[in-house]
Amino acid sequence: MMMNARRAAPGGFGPTGRFFGPGELRLAVLALIAEQPGHGYQVMSRLADRFNGTYEPSAGSIYPTLQLLEDEGLVRVEQADGRKVYHVTDEGRQAAEEQVDEIGRLWGRAASRSEWGMFREPEAAEIVGPALRLVKAAVKALHHAHHDPEVVERIQEVFIEARHRIEELDPRGRR
Repeated sequence: MMMNARRAAPGGFGPTGRFFGPGELRLAVLALIAEQPGHGYQVMSRLADRFNGTYEPSAGSIYPTLQLLEDEGLVRVEQADGRKVYHVTDEGRQAAEEQVDEIGRLWGRAASRSEWGMFREPEAAEIVGPALRLVKAAVKALHHAHHDPEVVERIQEVFIEARHRIEELDPRGRR
């Protein structure tokens, strides 16, 4: 049932693009409720936290998913302070336990995607443009060299050297 994120949508591993394949949002929401009960907004917030701001679930995706889980008997609703609070049922806990590997892969992808959160910082805009132009120049050179392995190697060397020089600018990376 788990769909490969690369096929889910272009950019599935990057800062944009669709993240969840069919049934995966349902599984993520079930896993969150199995960890801790909550009302819809809390579930949305906890899911966004897993992505460090690179994915913001909408009410239009979360509330129908909660309703589906309730209809399937995997969660139950209790009223608390005028809000619906979702709790996992025994069947829901069992379903989550049976899919623990898939859930682990989802959270692994979330952690990987959250690394892209730094691109949302205002300062990042000042370096993203030049970095993309560098990549474009490399791809163009490779294309014009007809994918010559020697050119590939030389481009890789340029990127590795540039990365090392940039890492030297990071005061936390200095010894």
